[in-house]
Amino acid sequence: MRLELNQRLRQLEYGGAGKDPLKNAGHGTFGQRTTRGLLLVALTTLVPGGAQSVTGNHRLGRIGLAVTVINWTLIVLTILGLVFARDFTLSLAFNPFIQSIGIFYLAALAVGWFILWLDTARIIQFVKLKSGARTLVAALLVAATLLTSGLTAYGAFLLNASTSSLGSIFGSGPAVEESDGRYNVLIMGADAGEGREGLRPDSISMASINADTGKIFLFSIPRNFQNAPFASDSPLWGVYPEGYSCGDNCIINALYTDVTNNYADLYPNAQDPGAEAMMDAVSGILDLDVTGYVMIDMAGFSELIDAMGGVTVTTGGWTPYRGVRPDGQWGNAWWEPGTHTFGGDDALGFARSRKWSSDYSRIRRQQCVQQAMLSQFDVPTLLTRFESILSAGEQMVETSIPQSQVGSFLNLGAKSQRHDMERLTIGAPDFGDQGEQFSTYPDFDEVHARVHEMLAADGTPPSGAHIMQPTLGLYLLEATNNDPTADWEPVPTQPDGSEITKEYLQWAEDTGQTNLLTHAAETNHQCNPG
Repeated sequence: MRLELNQRLRQLEYGGAGKDPLKNAGHGTFGQRTTRGLLLVALTTLVPGGAQSVTGNHRLGRIGLAVTVINWTLIVLTILGLVFARDFTLSLAFNPFIQSIGIFYLAALAVGWFILWLDTARIIQFVKLKSGARTLVAALLVAATLLTSGLTAYGAFLLNASTSSLGSIFGSGPAVEESDGRYNVLIMGADAGEGREGLRPDSISMASINADTGKIFLFSIPRNFQNAPFASDSPLWGVYPEGYSCGDNCIINALYTDVTNNYADLYPNAQDPGAEAMMDAVSGILDLDVTGYVMIDMAGFSELIDAMGGVTVTTGGWTPYRGVRPDGQWGNAWWEPGTHTFGGDDALGFARSRKWSSDYSRIRRQQCVQQAMLSQFDVPTLLTRFESILSAGEQMVETSIPQSQVGSFLNLGAKSQRHDMERLTIGAPDFGDQGEQFSTYPDFDEVHARVHEMLAADGTPPSGAHIMQPTLGLYLLEATNNDPTADWEPVPTQPDGSEITKEYLQWAEDTGQTNLLTHAAETNHQCNPG
């Protein structure tokens, strides 16, 4: 009798065999109880509701399993949508109503998952585990709770932040329309500084995007471009029937302020009359129908690059900027030829530098930085820097692109990375040299012919009388050259043939030899992303 009693006590102490140790921890050995606890944690992680179903709490288990089936169905449908109908899927994902539903759903999912974890902790019955196993199972349960319920709650937070940011950046107006199979979007860099009265676009480019392939043609217009024409259906036709042609006071970047201050009534339904006027002017210059615009604050440009982790470019010349000189003093410093990874402020300084060089060199560097941003803006960057990119995006001044089209343009952006961006400057050096003053006295027939020839080579020729047969050759930049630096001009040298150094440039400035500095900066228009 005493022996049987001792055996029974040992069974109670170390656990005994039972009919169903999975449903009741008391029916198994200590090893079985540990395995049971680990299994329940795994079930709640991978199949929420599974732990409750196998231990007998069928009502809560059925709810959890039903939600699990819904979740996996949504995941599968999303994957299929991204594979077979990505444009439609992305459009849905960025729809404000769908995003609001998503915020509520993710928040409810996080709470529901947390409730399942609390119930899983109850049915594990920690008091029936050995102390070492108890610590292990508890640590795994807490980690799994943070990984599942915590990340789901964080997803709801990010989606809410995304909805708020997108709502502040993009409006709810009409969609930007295609024109002959392309989206033609004016991109302006806003600059209210440099002692100017009012805001003026400091950089002016028009991105013509193939609506099918995403291939981008970037047409840059010098800010001192003159005589911009307007179509007869433009509100400005009656004011400037001969074009914006009042001399040096009518350079194109002054048009924004001019219309904003004096002719806003001509665009009574426009959110930004100045931007609409710039679209009309660029449409006339390029003979393309510009249907949308984006204006970016220069500060926002810098913040966006910082949010992306910087941009990498290779430059083929010496470029001046404001910084620390070799002697340790603050002043005009220089970036040497080579590859640089720039943060936001440096990228902005590199793109805008024009001391001892020209606006045309600056335009090429602006194009290069823009192209670098596009080529380096990928899915991993978006996922890992989502919050900071959204915050920087709110620095965008304004855009006519509605939120309903964000998904479509993101899809085109992803497609565009498969193609080289083609670039053309409506001025020197693509149209003569700087001394010919093409931007002051432009030949619009020549501009229209070259623009349409480039687009015709892309398979989407605009309708019109200016399309040319390819007898003059194609003016496509970097389209067939595997090494875009192969035909770069040699980097300038000192008069004796030796290499230029930062110390030499400091000496040249201190001794007033600006001709040497201008010579050193001659090739800083040469730039390539990466």
